[in-house]
Amino acid sequence: MLQIDTWKRVLIWSVCVIGLLMALPNAFYTRVEQSNDAKAEIELGIDTPELQTEAAQWPNWLPSSLVNLGLDLRGGAHLLAEVKVEDVYESRMEAMWPEIRDALRDERATVGTIRKQESAPDEICVRISQPEGMSRALEVVRGLARQVQTLTGVGATDIEARAEGETIVVQLSEAEKLASNDRTVRQSLEIIRRRIDEVGTREPTIQRQGADRILIQVPGIGSAGELKEIIGTTAQLTFNPVVRRGTDPDAVPGVGEEVVPSIDESGVFYTLDSAPVVTGEELVDAQPAFDQNGRPAVSFRFNTSGARKFGDYTLENIGAPFAIVLDDEVISAPVIQSHIPGGSGIITGNFTVEESTNLAVLLRAGALPAGLEFLEERTIGPELGQDSIDAGKVATIVAFVAVLVFMALSYGLFGVFANIALIINVGLLFGLLSLIGATLTLPGIAGIVLTVGMAVDANVLIFERIREELKSARGPARAIELGYEKALSAILDANVTTFITAVILFAMGSGPVRGFAITLGLGILTSVFTAIFVTRLMIVLWFERRRPKTIEV
Repeated sequence: MLQIDTWKRVLIWSVCVIGLLMALPNAFYTRVEQSNDAKAEIELGIDTPELQTEAAQWPNWLPSSLVNLGLDLRGGAHLLAEVKVEDVYESRMEAMWPEIRDALRDERATVGTIRKQESAPDEICVRISQPEGMSRALEVVRGLARQVQTLTGVGATDIEARAEGETIVVQLSEAEKLASNDRTVRQSLEIIRRRIDEVGTREPTIQRQGADRILIQVPGIGSAGELKEIIGTTAQLTFNPVVRRGTDPDAVPGVGEEVVPSIDESGVFYTLDSAPVVTGEELVDAQPAFDQNGRPAVSFRFNTSGARKFGDYTLENIGAPFAIVLDDEVISAPVIQSHIPGGSGIITGNFTVEESTNLAVLLRAGALPAGLEFLEERTIGPELGQDSIDAGKVATIVAFVAVLVFMALSYGLFGVFANIALIINVGLLFGLLSLIGATLTLPGIAGIVLTVGMAVDANVLIFERIREELKSARGPARAIELGYEKALSAILDANVTTFITAVILFAMGSGPVRGFAITLGLGILTSVFTAIFVTRLMIVLWFERRRPKTIEV
């Protein structure tokens, strides 16, 4: 008959208690959450008197996870950036020049001497002294081409070479440009995410829009300018051979060379080989450290390929200066004293401890492969977020009260049980949101309001079914049992279809749509649990205590 095993009762109440404990910190820390400064201090571990007062009332051994507030509720910064994918073409050509030069040098008897000419940023022009060897030169250069995997699966080469008189013109193929554009945007997306994560910002929205744009939304940050400082610093690290050192900023560099100022030595300019030996992309680690004199520095370590190139160069150029270039400024130009085979070293300069730490963070996060142009930037103040929170609270409370009154008037004592389950349901929903670290947005609040309205649907189906069974002269216990059994299939069918919709919204949507889908999906799970298990357990406990001969629903 109407009964629930003891272990099931313990399990149901345990889930309810754990869920409510997970949700409780969200109400407990309301005053602290409304202060952006206080929130930041919590994340940074700073103890102010106000925070100590709040924390002293909450035991450390209890759950303390909070629901993160989204950009529209908490305030923050919004940026829309366009990746300058053309920047990669030039760096790609510069990196390819040593390979082309070495290949043609091996054919010097056929092509004669070679000399790099001025050219467009996305191509290399090489003049040979023996035009009769042009066909062989083109064959050698084209032999350096690599296959590019396209969307159609048909392999194309990454470079194209043609002859213009005595000059070989090498440029990227269209297939390689398309593939490079996609790689550049994907790499920029990942690096931006890593840089923002490095500074401890919670729940940022970083996603691709269109072919070459990236949307960045970070809740809780002070301004769009502050966000641009975090992600806009390129931290492009290269290690370049030094041609000469001088004091003339207008010195004319040779072909394949560039003049770069020193960051430490005022009025000093270095002429460098523009083709780097190793780049920051081959770094695997960078940490703040101290040099042999106790001054702040940054230690670094290359990957296998970078370590090999770094070791080979230092072996062949002992006694020559070697420039460490960061964002087109020479931060150090030490003389190579010995072979460095391990692929690790240290960057020294006039750093403070804070500067060395920030530099290590930027280098560790990686260099942006191309520049960013910010097309749109907005700073959203917390006042707007508080207005949205207040409006959401009013909507939720109105919906909540209306449902409670309706259920109590329609179903009497059983309606009261449903109302208690509804309160537990909202607590479980916030407990799950806290557990998974979800971000609550304004559409998310709409999802909670919808959950409140939908939560009692299952109870309505069950109670109406119990009424039908009572009309068939069933006993109270049998009517309650059949009511739950026969309504179960309808409840599951209705909620499963809605849950599938929430999953599709989460998978296919982004931003606000996902926020709505998360609260809707979790709300369905908690609603089904409270309607099928919690209300039934409360009714069974009441029935075992009262043993009524008749019931009214």
